[in-house]
Amino acid sequence: MKLQTLAVLNAERAARRPVIVVTDTANGEQRLVKAKDFAADPLRTELTKQLRMGKSGTIEAGGKKLFLNVYAPTAKLVIVGAVHISQALAPLARSLDYDVTVVDPRTAFASPERFPDVPLIAEWPDVALPPLNIDHYTAFVALTHDPKIDDPALLHAFERDCFYIGALGSRKTHAKRAERLKAQGAKDSDIARIHAPIGLSIGAVSPSEIAVSIMAEITAQLRLPKEKEAAA
Repeated sequence: MKLQTLAVLNAERAARRPVIVVTDTANGEQRLVKAKDFAADPLRTELTKQLRMGKSGTIEAGGKKLFLNVYAPTAKLVIVGAVHISQALAPLARSLDYDVTVVDPRTAFASPERFPDVPLIAEWPDVALPPLNIDHYTAFVALTHDPKIDDPALLHAFERDCFYIGALGSRKTHAKRAERLKAQGAKDSDIARIHAPIGLSIGAVSPSEIAVSIMAEITAQLRLPKEKEAAA
């Protein structure tokens, strides 16, 4: 790899922006494609697919065999609410290689005893969330059922373009949440991004089962092709 290509690669990775290095396996020629340039690239379909799957691989295009080396940021999961569901969700997400952080200002809940080996921030969202550098490669779940905690956290998630946003509560609870968020400046498009009731509909009852349904929904959002991609 040329030094200039390596320098660009390292800069993009440091900024948590995905890139793919395309290598011609016959002659070793390489080029780096930034995610923002995928749409204009002749390999846009293949690049998008490999990035979505988070895996490098070999493809054939234009009579050439090409190796697509995918560099995607490590996905984050920010859990607002140190509740029973979170106790099951945090280790499950970590087993899937997510960087997990739990936020809850209620120190009785956010204790190391309840969340061993999981980073905890016992602060209100306005203090806890900005330093986490939440971005598009972050899944964000709000689980406290307390508007004073969940609402400002969700507003922050909207601003940071998280790839998944979910919130605990029934449809009736969510309708009230939506009205509160709109009153605080949230747009209809923001509200539409919230997965609520949270998790896939698998009949989950226990905290552990609900955690599985949440992680399954997050995985689907990350890995499955979007409608316009599937139609391409």
